Amino acid sequence: MSDVIKSIYVTIMGDLTDIGYCEFCVEGADKLGLTGWIRDRRDGVVEAIFHGRDDRLHKMIDMCSEGPEGTRIDRILATPCNPPNVAGFIRRPTY
Repeated sequence: MSDVIKSIYVTIMGDLTDIGYCEFCVEGADKLGLTGWIRDRRDGVVEAIFHGRDDRLHKMIDMCSEGPEGTRIDRILATPCNPPNVAGFIRRPTY
């Protein structure tokens, strides 16, 4: 178990529309005790910031890679970032 706390900015590309992908990720982040946010972009990409223990971030990336039924993930990019300025894990509006 890793007690190291980190933040990562994640972009997810693939067929993610109309399948509840963001809701799936919000539920997963809540279960893992992560903070941050997720949102759809108008270009079809989903972006998120996850903040929490390193081992839980790895689990979240695994969940993002699977997604709900009907998901097709083409690519996931994750880079370190500054911690989000939010309480809990929220879904932000599309931009």
